[in-house]
Amino acid sequence: MNSERYARIQQVLKARQPDLTLCLEQVHKPNNVSAVIRTADATGLHKIHAVWPNDSMRTLSHTSAGARNWVEVETHDTIEEAVTTLKSEGMQVLLTNLSDTAVDFRDIDYTKPTAIILGSEKTGISQQALELADQDIVIPMVGMVQSLNVSVASALILYEAQRQRQLAGLYDRDKSVLDEETIQRILFERGHPVLAKVAKRKKLPYPPLDDEGQIVADSSWWQEMQRK
Repeated sequence: MNSERYARIQQVLKARQPDLTLCLEQVHKPNNVSAVIRTADATGLHKIHAVWPNDSMRTLSHTSAGARNWVEVETHDTIEEAVTTLKSEGMQVLLTNLSDTAVDFRDIDYTKPTAIILGSEKTGISQQALELADQDIVIPMVGMVQSLNVSVASALILYEAQRQRQLAGLYDRDKSVLDEETIQRILFERGHPVLAKVAKRKKLPYPPLDDEGQIVADSSWWQEMQRK
């Protein structure tokens, strides 16, 4: 990997927001999943969550080729499992839902650790999700239509979260808040994708990288990589 790409990846990792995420509750249309992941990458999310209870839906995590390389997708069998995971990480769990207790999405403090649940295109938010979330939020609309496409809704909310976090200086850190193991894994997989695939297939550990992103490995590692 050249030094410019290495520097760019490091810059992106410094801006990542691991305590801001989305949870897709059975969002099933590939174009929507792709658009959501692309926006997640653009606004600095490290990972999103998805409730996809069957294997055919889990393949949707690969529908956004470029952005999917940069945003991790953690899948769950149930919304209860997903919310339990999110709350164990100290996140406030919001969901998009028109109700008597819903607040304008712009009135939320997104500088706090936050997860936003987005419902299925077919059925919307499930009753279980409504019971598990901390707060309903709405995107005000004055037209005849009372709902937005899930990818549009996610973009509006995430860019409001980005605005607040940018004002708070959360994108301007001197170093990434991701743990060092995650940083090194991403640097290797994104900087040396072909070698990363071979190492993963052979179950070899990733070697460290030097200050310019070049591989630092002994001869035995290279021999194992070349072995057929």
